[in-house]
Amino acid sequence: MNSIQRLRPAGLVSSPAFSHVAIVPPGATTIYIGGQNSVDADGALVGADEMAAQSRRALSNARTALEAAGATIDDVVQWTVLFVDGADLAAAYGAIASDLASDEPPLVTGAQVAGLGVPGSLVEIGAVAALIR
Repeated sequence: MNSIQRLRPAGLVSSPAFSHVAIVPPGATTIYIGGQNSVDADGALVGADEMAAQSRRALSNARTALEAAGATIDDVVQWTVLFVDGADLAAAYGAIASDLASDEPPLVTGAQVAGLGVPGSLVEIGAVAALIR
């Protein structure tokens, strides 16, 4: 095996948005991206209280972190997305869905939480990626 296998087994809900299982081949380099909020390089919150704007910026920050490690969104094995309770999930996913669309989507874990580390943050996005060279 020389690529990541993403599986959507029969018997589990079928979704174009996520896979259920990922198999990373031996020898791959694993990259962990810590939760990225909607902040600029100075740490200032971007997007005020707009869920879509914050989601786009958090994903942009995650992409920047991936690129620093030599990876892209296509190398992501699993996304972790945290939302503040009461957040507009449709707006969040709607704002970033086209960036994450894939024939073999990664795994996705989403959760609603009471709060995040950056005051005013509505969303935080982390990732695990694998590079196969």
